[in-house]
Amino acid sequence: MGLGFALFARPALALMDSEKAHRRALLGLRLTSFTFLGRMLLRILYKPKSLPSQKFSLDFSNPLGLAAGMDKKAEAMLGWETLGFGFIEVGGITEHEQGGNPKPRMFRSSKDRALINRMGFNNPGSKKMAEFLKKSRKPGVPLLLNVGKSKITELKEAHLDYAKTVERCEPYVDGFVINVSSPNTPNLRELQKDEDLARIIEAVKIHSGEKPVLIKIAPDLEDMQIKSIVDTARGLGCAGIVATNTTIERPNQDGMMIETGGLSGQPLRNRSTEVIRLIADHTDGKWPIIGVGGIANAEDAWEKITNGASLIQIYSALVFSGASCIKGIVNGLDKKLREAGLVSIEDAVGLARRE
Repeated sequence: MGLGFALFARPALALMDSEKAHRRALLGLRLTSFTFLGRMLLRILYKPKSLPSQKFSLDFSNPLGLAAGMDKKAEAMLGWETLGFGFIEVGGITEHEQGGNPKPRMFRSSKDRALINRMGFNNPGSKKMAEFLKKSRKPGVPLLLNVGKSKITELKEAHLDYAKTVERCEPYVDGFVINVSSPNTPNLRELQKDEDLARIIEAVKIHSGEKPVLIKIAPDLEDMQIKSIVDTARGLGCAGIVATNTTIERPNQDGMMIETGGLSGQPLRNRSTEVIRLIADHTDGKWPIIGVGGIANAEDAWEKITNGASLIQIYSALVFSGASCIKGIVNGLDKKLREAGLVSIEDAVGLARRE
């Protein structure tokens, strides 16, 4: 299976430097999924049951997706599909190529089951990304592109930066996630203000065609701010929302928790669920939510879905539990559906709100 993926499949990655481990895992997965034999082996080991649903006029084989940041450059799309993800989000991608923040910029706390990153949107830029996607085999599951703002672009020109990336990449993906909530680009979160957000959405939708555009928000906003963002985005025709990005809050000040950057993993679980429930209640469950933050197992995933998430994503769980968590989460959701006497995953969305 290759050293890189063998490590990826086990928590042994935790013994390595975070960014190096990340790169080696991606390389291993890409190499393993390159051949028919490798893909067949991955399917035998990891492929979960089917839990089909439809959202944004797209068909999902199951509700579990890969969160943005794990595969920034879309290097292992076929591998992620083979492992059993129901959809894939790649990026974030900015208009201009950029190297990101100085290293080290990824940190891991096994004790807290948490990650901190201050990557800073390191990516090849929208022009190279579009060229790569054009030449690549598109996965058979929905592919979303996370879009950010270049560091060199002034806030007042941000809408043009986002729009150019969407224009260049639109032919090759199934939808877009507007990222105005990463804590690692200076002042980016200011773009969550209504007037700035509206300008970005309007510019992006000119170039997105009929493809869905979603907003990704921070968990650190006040509840009233979240409702305002929801109203703005929904009113301008956004297809849904991703809740949530990483947090700048810390559960303690031990070890790596003193590092700056966005925190993901277990400490984010409760707040991300609170935000999902807030949005679902505010929209009466009529606006699709992708729930992300602290999902480690089927129980966490069920919590997100029953509080209003139509789809869910993981990142940290892959680091701490390996690729087997994909099958564990999806098959666990299938079991919970049967225990609840429900037929489809769509029947479970918002179940806790109706009880």
